[in-house]
Amino acid sequence: MGLTPVAPGMLAAVVTSLEMTTPPAADVAAKELSPLTLVRLESPTLDDYRALFRLVGADWLWFSRLVLDDAALDAIIGDPAVEIYAVRDAAGVNVGMLELDFREGATAELAFLGLASSLTGQGHGRWLMTRALALLWRPGVSRVWVHSCTLDHPAAIAFYRASGFTAFARALETFADPRLTGHLPRDAAPQVPIIA
Repeated sequence: MGLTPVAPGMLAAVVTSLEMTTPPAADVAAKELSPLTLVRLESPTLDDYRALFRLVGADWLWFSRLVLDDAALDAIIGDPAVEIYAVRDAAGVNVGMLELDFREGATAELAFLGLASSLTGQGHGRWLMTRALALLWRPGVSRVWVHSCTLDHPAAIAFYRASGFTAFARALETFADPRLTGHLPRDAAPQVPIIA
């Protein structure tokens, strides 16, 4: 019990894993809340994927895919059991992403779900979650899970719980600050101070 120091140049986050073991009731109204579209990216280039990942995740210090070398990232996003979608606005501009991972058979992971911060609070997240759950709960899937951390949007865990997920595990993750390693710009996530 007590405080655990975090070394300069490092960050720490509490990661909460959540699961759903039965499909939620259909939420037709949420499908109609957004003028956005979801487009499957069959074979995204590494650069296109990383740009989409940064677009959504830089404000929340998403780093996990940015620190992978090309071969490791390609092994994930090139796997036929991993589905990547771009969320696009009416002009066809990417404004979000969805990544679904079916590599564990009956357990499907909502690996990444997010929108550009300019869309926060407009109901688009509910629309995107509804679409994600409809894609995840396919024949043969008996469990869907997701993880979030204390660096994500403050309402993320409440949003997942309102969507039907239940927390089942918590862990502490420490990692090098991606703004100091050059994986994200230094001005990313100004709400989290840099301690070099």
